[in-house]
Amino acid sequence: METNINIPKQSSFVKISIIVAIVIVMNMFFNYAVSLVYKEPVMDSFIKPTQVVEVIVTKDKCIGVGGQWSENATPSEKGKTEVQGYCNENYTKQLNYDSARKVYEKKVFITLVVLGILSLIAAGFISISILSIAFAWGGVLALVIASVRYWSQADNLAKVVILALALGILIWLAVKKFNK
Repeated sequence: METNINIPKQSSFVKISIIVAIVIVMNMFFNYAVSLVYKEPVMDSFIKPTQVVEVIVTKDKCIGVGGQWSENATPSEKGKTEVQGYCNENYTKQLNYDSARKVYEKKVFITLVVLGILSLIAAGFISISILSIAFAWGGVLALVIASVRYWSQADNLAKVVILALALGILIWLAVKKFNK
């Protein structure tokens, strides 16, 4: 006796779930791989935490440690002015940290943009539709993550160049893949 068992086709929910999972894991992979290649600047390596913080009360000592001296003039008695100052002793160290952070974020941005565009290009050449869709959306998400991380730090010229390159590659891919 032969029984016909109808096995239903995979549901679209399962396909969408697999696509979403690939997109998420792909971007986690991209970000963790980038963190292995580029070491993120750590504040403690620029500004050493100390147990005792001594107040710096003179301009010369403040500048000597790389600090920023700020003076406030206030009237004290009739016709006299009292000058008091404050030292931000971490001023130069903070500038160095900010500079290192900006370089790091730029490298991460460029790498994620390249990986995102490579994912989009790969999506155009993959014949398995579920993988093609996953690679395309994975590339899009990589571009979004890269932009969110770096966009506020990029200057306008860099933004225009990056967008022009990305747009050019995407248009080339669309023409190459879908102009049949």
